Amino acid sequence: MNIFDLPVLSALLAAATAALAVLGTIVTPGGAIVLVTIAVRAALIPAGISMARAEVARRRLAPRLAELQKRWRRNPARLRRETLALYAAEKVSPYAGFLPALAQAPVLTLVYAAFVSPTVAGAPNPLLETTFFGAELGRRVGDLIAGIAVSDLVFAVLIAALVVVAVLARRAARRMAAQAPAPAGPAADQAVLIARVVGLVPFLTVVAALFVPLAASLYLVVSSTWSLVERPLLRRYVTG
Repeated sequence: MNIFDLPVLSALLAAATAALAVLGTIVTPGGAIVLVTIAVRAALIPAGISMARAEVARRRLAPRLAELQKRWRRNPARLRRETLALYAAEKVSPYAGFLPALAQAPVLTLVYAAFVSPTVAGAPNPLLETTFFGAELGRRVGDLIAGIAVSDLVFAVLIAALVVVAVLARRAARRMAAQAPAPAGPAADQAVLIARVVGLVPFLTVVAALFVPLAASLYLVVSSTWSLVERPLLRRYVTG
C-alpha cells in the first residue's frame, strides 16, 4: 500500500506538487527545489542554534561525563540515569543534534514522493516532465542502466558535490573532537568508536543520492552545504 493514498497524505502531496509546479514556472523547476530547501533550512535556524548550544554544553560536560563513565562502568543502568540527570540539571538535551534532520524528514519525503508518483490526486503528475539542466528531476541513478544522455552528467556533479561536502563535514567533526577533553579508561574506546561512526554519517547522503530522484539529490546537496556552513557560524554565535 502506498502511504500517500491515505486522504491526509494524499492532500499534502497534492498541495506540495502544485506548489512546486507553480514555483517552477516562476523560477525554474530546479530553482524551486533550491528555494524550498533554503526556506526549510532558514526556518530550522532556531533548531540549529539549539544544536550548537548542546554541542558546546556537551564539550563543557565532557570531564564530568567521563567521571560518571568511570564510576558506573559496571552498572550501565545507573550510568544511564546519572548521565540523563546531569543533562537535565545542566538543561542540555542529548538529542538536540537530531532536530534538524528529523524536522527535514517530512519535507524530503514529500519531495521524494512528488517526483516518483505517476499520478497525484488522480491526475498525471506534471513534475515528472520537469528537468534540471536537461535531466528529468524524477530520474534516478538506477534509470541510467537503460541509457545515459549527456544531460545525465548532472547526476555525477551532484554526487561529487555531496562527496566533497561529506569529506569537509568529517574533517570539521574531527577537529571538534580533537578540541574536546580526551576521556580515559573504557570511555576512551567508546569515544573512538563514536568518532568513527560520526565520521561516516555525512556519507549517508551520498548513498541516499544513489536511490532517490534527482530532485531529492538536489535537495540533499543544498541542505548538506547549508549545514556545513551553518554549524561553525552558529557555534561562533553561541560562544560569543
